Amino acid sequence: MQEKALLEARGHQVELFSVNNNSFSGVLRTVSIACGSVYSRKSRALVGQKIASFEPDVVHVHNFFPQLSPSVYYACLKCQVPVVQTLHNFRLICPNALLFRKGKPCENCIGMSFAWPGVVHACYRNSHVGTAVVAAMLAAHRISNTWMDAVHAFIALSNFARRRFIAGGVPESRLFVKPNVVMPDPSIGLRSGGYAIFIGRLSAEKGIETLLSAWAQLPGRKLKIVGDGPMRSVVEKSDLRNIEFFGQRPVHEVLKLLGAAEFLIFPSQCYENFPRVIVEAFAKGVPVLGSDLGSIRELIENNRTGILFSPGDDEDLAHKAEWLFAHGNELQEMSSSARLTFESKYTADRNYEQLMKIYDSAMATSRRLVRRALH
Repeated sequence: MQEKALLEARGHQVELFSVNNNSFSGVLRTVSIACGSVYSRKSRALVGQKIASFEPDVVHVHNFFPQLSPSVYYACLKCQVPVVQTLHNFRLICPNALLFRKGKPCENCIGMSFAWPGVVHACYRNSHVGTAVVAAMLAAHRISNTWMDAVHAFIALSNFARRRFIAGGVPESRLFVKPNVVMPDPSIGLRSGGYAIFIGRLSAEKGIETLLSAWAQLPGRKLKIVGDGPMRSVVEKSDLRNIEFFGQRPVHEVLKLLGAAEFLIFPSQCYENFPRVIVEAFAKGVPVLGSDLGSIRELIENNRTGILFSPGDDEDLAHKAEWLFAHGNELQEMSSSARLTFESKYTADRNYEQLMKIYDSAMATSRRLVRRALH
């Protein structure tokens, strides 16, 4: 975990606590996972023991779902240890955590006391029962005021995500924005490969079909695809000779391929929380051609660090990709701007400063709540 490395590099002691979710299978696993997400006494006890032995100044939770459950907050509360929760996905306001259904963004459950539309559509693992349990977990902790009483600071990864969480009932006064850290600095690339690149999960919500359809319209332009996922076979069966598929690769190889690309393509059709690969591209001085959607729109400054295209529109994607290939001077200017953006917003030092301010705020809030309880 890079955040752990970020803190340890600056002299902090960090203890990692995690559990393995790989148990059971099929329907049994889906329902079991959902039920375990409501409240786990076992996890609360384990976290309490860990706190007693390590005595942390703050507990930073990255993912309580499913096995740990929000019970971990109450273990911290009992020990009077401040809690910070990073919101890596939209789980607190959406049963499937993606705000995505049937190929499009979906906000039907935001702000609802019970996420019944998600249950109707079986949004969690295509299971009505599993979705109902997850929706019940969210409703129970909303009614119990868990997010206000037991979490002292939340971290959203983008302003776009922060606005959605506020609409979903997460306390605005405790909701901070801090992106994921990119470290070490991978340094600027040469962009000499003459190709565009896609890096990511090969799944429907990532816009793979749109990407392949667009590249069928660009027979003279090269594209490299790096990643794995449920649509791997679709990519492998593509007969487009201008596409080279690499599958999963080690990080150092991925960054090397990224640094040699003319530009990165990010065609996602869902609300991304914080697409880390976009910032990695900026660090390499690689502009990004991305969907005009959610936090992607926030990260990419149109015509400065990249270009935005209409989500799901293969013709618009093909047209703008061709424009980038054909305008080398403009692309070079975008490259310089992308690197400058990384240096000003996304370095490890900048991330550390933001994190320390959030920890300070969480500790101050915790002290205030303890004093209030004593009076």
